[in-house]
Formats: sequence, C-alpha cells, structure tokens
Amino acid sequence: MRNYMWIAIMGLVIILSVSSVAFFYVRAEVPAQLAGKPLLALKDYSRSLKDIIFETQKQVVMIETAAGNQGSGFLYNSKGDLITNAHVVSGARNVSVKTADARELVGEVIGISTTTDIAVVRVPELVGMEPLSLVRHIKAEVGDNVLAVGSPLGFQNTITTGMISGIGRNFEIGRYQYTDLYQISAPIAQGNSGGPLVDQKTGEVIGINSAGTEEGTFGFSIPITNVISMVEEWSETPMEMLPDLSIASDDELQQEATSLASLAEYLVTHFYDSLNNSDYVYAYSLLGGTWREGTNYDKFRSGYLDTRNVVIDDIHVSVEESDEAVVTAVLSVDERKSGDYVLSKYQVTYKVGYENDQLKILTGKGKLITGAD
Repeated sequence: MRNYMWIAIMGLVIILSVSSVAFFYVRAEVPAQLAGKPLLALKDYSRSLKDIIFETQKQVVMIETAAGNQGSGFLYNSKGDLITNAHVVSGARNVSVKTADARELVGEVIGISTTTDIAVVRVPELVGMEPLSLVRHIKAEVGDNVLAVGSPLGFQNTITTGMISGIGRNFEIGRYQYTDLYQISAPIAQGNSGGPLVDQKTGEVIGINSAGTEEGTFGFSIPITNVISMVEEWSETPMEMLPDLSIASDDELQQEATSLASLAEYLVTHFYDSLNNSDYVYAYSLLGGTWREGTNYDKFRSGYLDTRNVVIDDIHVSVEESDEAVVTAVLSVDERKSGDYVLSKYQVTYKVGYENDQLKILTGKGKLITGAD
C-alpha cells in the first residue's frame, strides 16, 4: 500500500514540475508589452514585420474629396466600412476611394463627428473583405514599436516606422478636440491623416493617425479604444443627415480622375510587392481574365518560386488611345540556379487596362538582359 502511495505522490510531483516548466516557456514567449495582460489579447507572433506591412497595406486606401482634401483610411469591418479622420472628408457626402489594387471606388460618409476627428466611410464594393484587426481594450505604452501607414503627399501605402514616445497628449486644432493621444516618433505628413497606426509585433491597429508637427519630426494618433464605440454606432445606424451638409446626389460628386499612367505604374509595382511577399494568390488576382485563362494558378506560381528580392530599377509608362497603358520596367532579381542565388536583370513590358471597371494587368512579357540563362 505504501509503495502505491509513494508512486502516486511521485507521479503528482512530476506532473506539477512539467506543468511549471511549460507555463514558464509559454510566459517566456509572450512579448514584454503584453506581460500580465488578458490572455484574449495574446496573438500569433510568428509573422515577420515584412508580412505585417504587406497585409496591412492591402486594407489601407487613399481618400479624396471633390474639394481637394486628401487622406487615408482603413477597412475595419466586413460591411465595407473605413475609418478615417473627420477633417479628411469634412463637407462631403461622397468621396473617391483608391484601393491597394488600384480600384477607384465611390464611398459614402455614414458617420462624422464635429468635435472628435473621426469619420466612417462605407464602400459597397468592399463588403465581405477581411478587415484589419483592432486593439479594442488595451492601450499602447511608451516604447512600443509602431508603423504608420498612409498616403503622405499622395504617395499611396507609404510606411513610416517609429515608437510610442508619449501618451495622454491633449490639444485643439480648429473645431476638433484632441485628447488622450499617442505621440509617435513616426512623422505624420499631409495624406497620412486617417491611416492606421499598427503595432509592429501583432499587426493590430492601435490608433488613427491624425496630426503632425510643422517640423515633421513626430505625429499624433487617436487611440482606437477611445473611439471604437462611436465608430461602431455609425456602422450600425448610419447618419441620415451629416453635420453642416445636406445629402448630395451622386451627380454632384465630381472627382479629378487620377491619371491612367500613375495607376498603371502603381498596379505593376503592387504586383511585384505581392510576389516579394510570396502572396501568389493575390498577385494572380491582379491579372486580366485572358491571361488567367491561358495560365492556371499552379503554373503562374511555379514561375516565381525560384525568385526573390525583385527590385524595380527603372519604370516607364505610356498611355495609348485605347485607354490602355504600356508599362516597361527593368528589374533586378535574385534567381536560384543549381541551388545558389544569382543576380539577373530583366526588361518586362505589361499592358494595363480596365476589365469590368477594374484595372488589371492584361498581358506581359519579359526578356533577360544580364544574368544566368
């Protein structure tokens, strides 16, 4: 009987010891900034910073109004709703929305505050798309590394890196009261407004970039936790009338069309960004229907498995009378040959045009300039 009791006691000691070691390792893998925080806040940290940047960029848009205001926004739910700043869309009912895959869509402002610099824009074509993940209940802390994503000076999907350098900042600009802001070392320029502030470790949105200093040395971001209830209320019950604005008809929406040349250049660049991030499904979706019919996905993917680090050295765009653009680029590519990577240079030519009102890469061809055959 004693022997059985002794064996039982030893077994219990072993189980407790193993559990303690496992608990230690689980805790050791949790980033320091989340130590002691609820387990619901713990996410998968296996993604690289490069992966986080690319996945975030796909859900960030450029927003423009007929009055010339320009800023950014990001998809936050599956209803096609974008969060942005109120000052970006102030005075407009309908706005132009340019997506990461070069679509130009029309969005409707369904909620806007006259005191807090927050607004929501709904885009029907974005319904069902996977949104960015938000931090709804946990505040960031000084020292947390962040990414600010937006379209400063019209350069779409620009990334600036920095850290939370201050919290609880308060000031007033015009009619907007900015309270309890994050101060960030990443600069915020015109066009960044309304873009997401993203945690570098988790890829989650922690704030809305809203203001910068004249010197451009740092910026300010509204914590998501401070405004999420307001945003979700507008998504659930859109405003029928906007403050200081009567409802305008679609005929009154007059936008300056972004040139086909710049859109075509952007689309080809975005195509190679997708390949560099091994997102072959997304890159394949940017091709036109005829190209996809002649090249199935497996064949398309296999053509890029032995390449990495594609860099566009030079790019030129010409627009044809048929509303199509020809994009010619010189690329530097690391290609795997006999187990080793060698640098090759290619000249590629793409024809870009609209297909069902969406810009696509219709055809493409390339030739080797220098490198391994």
